[in-house]
Amino acid sequence: MDAEVLGKEHKFTGMQWAVCDSRCSLLGEGLSAQIRGETCLQIPLRTTRFSCISAPWVSSSVSSVQRHSTHTESHIQPAYKVTQRQLNITVRKKESNWWERLTKQEKRPLFLAPDFDRWLDESDAEMELREKEEERINKMRIESRVPKDPFRHLKRGYLFMYNLVQFLGFSWIFVNMTVRLFILGKDSFYDTFHTISDMMYFCQTLALMESVNSLIGLVRSPLIPSLIQVFGRNFILFIILGSMEEMQSRAVVFFIFYAWSMIEIFRYPFYMLSSIDMEWKVLTWIRYTIWIPLYPFGALGEAVSVIQAIPIFSETGKFSLRLPNPLNVTINFSFFLQIYLILLFLGLFINFRYLYKQRRQKLGPKKKKMK
Repeated sequence: MDAEVLGKEHKFTGMQWAVCDSRCSLLGEGLSAQIRGETCLQIPLRTTRFSCISAPWVSSSVSSVQRHSTHTESHIQPAYKVTQRQLNITVRKKESNWWERLTKQEKRPLFLAPDFDRWLDESDAEMELREKEEERINKMRIESRVPKDPFRHLKRGYLFMYNLVQFLGFSWIFVNMTVRLFILGKDSFYDTFHTISDMMYFCQTLALMESVNSLIGLVRSPLIPSLIQVFGRNFILFIILGSMEEMQSRAVVFFIFYAWSMIEIFRYPFYMLSSIDMEWKVLTWIRYTIWIPLYPFGALGEAVSVIQAIPIFSETGKFSLRLPNPLNVTINFSFFLQIYLILLFLGLFINFRYLYKQRRQKLGPKKKKMK
């Protein structure tokens, strides 16, 4: 606008301006109801043309705008924001340089004053650039102090392949059992071990690497929960089910294997994506939620299998310590199984508590930082 129109017609009580090398900001205070209206803003602000060395005011008519902008050939769209008391106009310059003054006329209008709170001169701009450069250099120095792991990509590749193989193995178990359940119905309960055991042996033996990975620091998972799960499952698979043919035709085998595989077909893909810094929110939610019903269900199935195996081990005396022996005592394996039942539920409590903390960290409400 020209000085006359800006100061009188639209009733501004004052104008402040601030400048840097690439843009200029204008702030008008004390707007009347007329300037806030749509009619006063559409024509001036959307059709204005500016010079790269001066800033003619926006006029309320197109002819006045063209009269004040004869120094430039290109249109520059100013950004503006209107509030109840202010009109803030930001003009981006055609070229990044410093203006000696804001208006064409040398005499400064009475209502116009510099806004020193936002003012930047050449020395301030250079100082700002220097601070940004120093910040960038300090960041590079800090990053250079952190030793780079030469085997980082190799470790990631190993973890990705390990989780992929486990996912494929447990997926085969889950799909096979589901198909057999739909085809054979309840009859599939009693031959689950003979059909699935080979793949389950492979997957659970390979799962020992989870404890090794945690022990050597390859993953951040704590060692104790990993040991409880891996050795607990392998005890059920190899000792309770694998060593006693009488247990292999029990229906409880189906429910144990089904619970294990259903948990792992979501857990291993989550770890597989995490190893390459990817996350799928739906999978994350399932991974940290599905264990809530399945872990107790799986632990209940394991406890039932131990209870069913106790009389069989007592009758056969398998794995029991008989006389004569160096200790000169008799220890029945069935007694150890009774102690194991207590340890099983203790381990369930430890793992349940650990997984609950993980779920709160991943899916719980984020804590707001105090300013």
